[in-house]
Amino acid sequence: MDLSIESLVSIALGLGLAAATGFRIFVPLLIAGLAARSGYLPLGDGFQWLASTPALVMLVTAAVAETLAYYIPGVDHVLDVIASPATLAAGVVASAAVMVDIPPAVMWPLAIIAGGGAAGLTKGSTALLRAKSGAMTGGLANPVVPTVETLGATGLGQLFELVTQLRGEAGARQVEGARHAIQENGGGLQGIEEAAVAIHILAK
Repeated sequence: MDLSIESLVSIALGLGLAAATGFRIFVPLLIAGLAARSGYLPLGDGFQWLASTPALVMLVTAAVAETLAYYIPGVDHVLDVIASPATLAAGVVASAAVMVDIPPAVMWPLAIIAGGGAAGLTKGSTALLRAKSGAMTGGLANPVVPTVETLGATGLGQLFELVTQLRGEAGARQVEGARHAIQENGGGLQGIEEAAVAIHILAK
């Protein structure tokens, strides 16, 4: 089966979105919903609910609650355990939602294996980092971890801008003749290096 450039771009966007849910479950979904509501991000069949008012209200509430909860000592570790299964589900939904013009027989296996896998890998890395940080610093450095995670989750905004540029839909921001793009987003610390890094290379 031949996939168009638009379909390949939507797959890349979906995987980036899925990986971002490993940092924060609801922040990437909220960004995607707002982008779709504004007409900047097309959603696949059956996922238009993500841009609905009730969904956006719930996502805003959940995103704020989740972000603040990770700053509470002890609660952050409990959330890591509880949120792990939810992260996998969010990764699948997030990736499938933006994979447009792709047959379901291809989309769902890709969303489950690659999307869920990307979300799980990111979540596992950050949970391990949080545990190690707590053990090494007695919990003093733990507030730094959720801050970096939230920044990592917003890396979706960077990726969305690059995709918009490659599609030639950036309006006044458009870079003339944009054909290639690269995005790097890292989070957490392991020693003096980033604990998790995502790199996306896109071509028109």
